[in-house]
Amino acid sequence: MPLLEVRDLEVSFGALKILRGISFDLEAGQTLGVVGESGCGKSTTGFAVMGMVPIGGKITNGSIKLDGKELVGLKEKYLREVRGEQIALVMQDPFTSLNPMMRIGDQIAEALRLHHGLDKQEAWKQSVEMLEKVGVPAPPNAARRYPHQLSGGQRQRVVIAMAFACQPQVLIADEPTTALDVTLQAQILRLLRELQDTHGTAVMLISHDIGAIASVAQRIAVFYAGRIVEIGPSERVLRHPAMPYTRALLNALPSAGKTRLEAIAGHPPDLAALPPGCPFSPRCPFVIDKCGVEPDLQSVELGHASACWRASEVIEGMAIEAQPAV
Repeated sequence: MPLLEVRDLEVSFGALKILRGISFDLEAGQTLGVVGESGCGKSTTGFAVMGMVPIGGKITNGSIKLDGKELVGLKEKYLREVRGEQIALVMQDPFTSLNPMMRIGDQIAEALRLHHGLDKQEAWKQSVEMLEKVGVPAPPNAARRYPHQLSGGQRQRVVIAMAFACQPQVLIADEPTTALDVTLQAQILRLLRELQDTHGTAVMLISHDIGAIASVAQRIAVFYAGRIVEIGPSERVLRHPAMPYTRALLNALPSAGKTRLEAIAGHPPDLAALPPGCPFSPRCPFVIDKCGVEPDLQSVELGHASACWRASEVIEGMAIEAQPAV
């Protein structure tokens, strides 16, 4: 049985549906990469799994099970027990994620005291040990500092230390490398991988950078307009994409010998006014009349599925009988 099971998840803000039938599994020790442009529903999915849908939104359908236990509908006091201990979150901006009025060591120790019942001295000791594990220089001194006294890379390591302090079963990392340079990005991703190997944590890694995802994830889920449009083993999705949007994301990546990046035509759709049929059709070079009906995810091979009527042709890189985008 998967550690985390999400089925037909829908999140709405009033009449506006932000997530439209999200389904995926996450195994212990596995990393699922979640990719897509801004506004496609990646972060909202992570917050929904945490039971932290932003104010004004609510889960209107679907199921989220952690180790067989249903989380949707769980009372807030029970969700607080789950957060931090069983599911942890690393947010996009470490500076705003940390309390500027508390020392670093106290912020890590707080979670240990709350969830593990440690006394102040033992919690502080383990906080320093976690800072050492994540590679923060001079951990005893760093633990006594405040967030503004650390660099961006060090702050990111601190929030990762906080997330792993209680050894959660599932870690949701929401754009953990966005504000970092390329060298620090590689270090943070390597750190996540090492901690995951040590603790057997299942990781949901959210990013707009499919290249970064490719280096750590065993499976990839591609989001577009509030739904998953392709999901499968990373190597398969990257080498043989079965959805035109996935192919466009890969074509936009820089590579050796490429003198010009290939932009994706058009603009991401307005969720309040989605086009009829496939929401990617106005931007798609493979569009045909049948695309006027939105396709469901269909298996293209074992474990690999695509929401495209022409998936087999997309895999081959063909655009025969393509019509102008509508």
